[in-house]
Order: sequence, then structure tokens, then C-alpha cells
Amino acid sequence: MASLTFKNVKKSFGKTEVVKGFDLEIKDGEFVVLLGGSGCGKSTTLRMVAGLESITSGQILIGDRCINDVEPIDRDLAMVFQSYALYPHMTVEENICFALKLAGMKKEEIQKKVNWAAEMLQLTPLLQRKPKQLSGGQRQRVAMGRAMVRTPQLFLFDEPLSNLDAKLRGLMRSEIKALHRKLGTTTLYVTHDQVEAMTLADRVVIMEKGVITQIGTPHEVFSKPANKFVGGFIGSPTMNMIPAKVQQKDSKLVLSMSDQELPLPAQFEGKAQAGQEVTVGIRPTDIHLREKQVAEGSALKAHCKLKNHELLGATVLLNAEMGGQAIVAEVPNEDAELHEDQELFIDTKSFHLFDKNSELSLI
Repeated sequence: MASLTFKNVKKSFGKTEVVKGFDLEIKDGEFVVLLGGSGCGKSTTLRMVAGLESITSGQILIGDRCINDVEPIDRDLAMVFQSYALYPHMTVEENICFALKLAGMKKEEIQKKVNWAAEMLQLTPLLQRKPKQLSGGQRQRVAMGRAMVRTPQLFLFDEPLSNLDAKLRGLMRSEIKALHRKLGTTTLYVTHDQVEAMTLADRVVIMEKGVITQIGTPHEVFSKPANKFVGGFIGSPTMNMIPAKVQQKDSKLVLSMSDQELPLPAQFEGKAQAGQEVTVGIRPTDIHLREKQVAEGSALKAHCKLKNHELLGATVLLNAEMGGQAIVAEVPNEDAELHEDQELFIDTKSFHLFDKNSELSLI
């Protein structure tokens, strides 16, 4: 095992720069997820580590060794692809041990490694089957087993669960996390799915347009988003974004938002200025049906028009309009006594404020 370090790594295709000054240090044994939408540069970054894309400038190091010019086969890493990439004419056992045979490993040692991986991934009864006889989740486990037997310094995962249904994705997330706990191998995982990132990662690296916008634990990026993009990208349903303005009233600052005016929440004192245009970020789960569900002194009563609602089982999504601004609230199902003219109570202690121009958080 080893650390993985990026030093001002850039990647261009012609005149188009897709990764722009990427700096990151991943500790030995850490599980780091690159998260972002399509075209943000996350998969290109992973492919540069694997040696499948050349580096335009900068350095990538595994441990203390710069791998810029090292051939992929000599980088001591294993990659799990989105498409499984299994050999259809080979059995599960043959797929898992193929790389070991190419490396000239002894037959006894190969069998030992295959049995170990198959037992860990619950593939032992399937070793003599071919890929066409397997489910999607079983194929993905075979791809993971093929990577595991190499006992590399580094695991790379390129959106490995994208082709699976929701139930299988949940199962495979658990298996990948359990595998990491057992092996402790440094892991770099790429996904556009925030649920995967939040459940798997020790740290999440959020990318937008080829740059890192925030690095933090899942809790940090959810509770303290660095900017408006992160606030809106992390969380489902997405954060409500409401235009507002900070104004001076008598000797105090107030926040004017839709048809509401309230004292500037205490967490923003000294960080917002009179006349500043901002965006208020409110998580749907911080909007409630009853005032008693909000801490005393931090409940903002809002008169809303309820447009429709969506039952999700334990919770209900309320699609409403507040002062001409569309908002979404997520409330417990048992609390949902709904009316067209609906009072909602917003927790002002949970507000996020983003400067309108820079889009940076004011916390």
C-alpha cells in the first residue's frame, strides 16, 4: 500500500483544458471519492493515474515514486471498470486469475489467491460459470476479485456501479466498503452519484469544470458547503436556493427574502454586509410543518401555497410556493396534514448564505 499525490496536474486535449491544476494528497489506506457531474474531469484524472491518459503537466506520485512516465503495467495498481470488462469465453476462475498467470505466478499461489478472493466476494459456487451466466452484481464482484488478487498498492474504481439497479447498487456499496475495511488498500473511486460518495468515502473531492471546489469528509461537504455549487450538488432533494438581500434597518442588519424579512441569523454576523446580494440555501429537511419542531427562537413562519406533494414512504415531499419562489420541503409522513394554504416553519439556524457574485459561502 502507498499514498497517492497529485502536484499541479493538468490535462489538455488540444486547446481544451479538462483538468486544471489538480492538487491532492491521499493518505496510505484512505478511501477518496472524486465526485462531480459529466465533463468535470474526474474520470480523466483517474485515467491519468492508471496510465490510460498522458499527463500534460504536473506530477503524480505513488508513495515517493513519480509515475508520469511509468508504463501502466508497472504502476502496481488495479482498476475496476464501469463495463466489467470480463473475458466472455473464460470462466469466473479464469477471469480472476488471468493477470496472475501472465505474471508467471506459481499455480499453487494462484489457486490460493483465487480461493481467498472468491470466498470474500461470495463467488465460490460460481467459479466454473461464464460471465453470460451471471447477474450484473455477480459480474461486478468478479471484476473486483480480478483486481483484489493482484494485491496492488492502489485500487481505482471508475463508476463501477452505474450499470446496476438500485437494489444491487446498495448491496455493492456495502461490499466495497467491507472490502476496504478488510484490505486497507488506498482507493480512488470516481462517481457522479452523491449517495455512493457519501456512504463510501473517508473524504470526498468535489470537482467542477476541471477544478476542485471542495475537499472534506461527507459530513463536512454536506453541512458546510464551500460554495453554491457544492450546496446544490450535495443533498437529495437538492437545496432550495432563494435570492435575498442584506439590508440595514435601524441599527441592525436584516435579511429580505421573498416576502419575508427577518433579523440576520447570528451565524452570519460580521460576515454579511448591508446592501449585499446573497442566495439563501435551505435544505428541504430544515423546513417543518410545526413550530415546535424547530429550536425556540429560530423558527421563521412562512405562508405558502402548496402545489403538490410526493409520498416517498416514511417522508413526503412538499412542492410549494413562498412569495413567488418555488421551494421543496421534506417532512415525516405521519406529520403530513396538508392544506392548499400551508404554514411552514423554516429553521434559520440551518440557513446557508452564498454571495451572489462569487457564489462562495459566507460561513
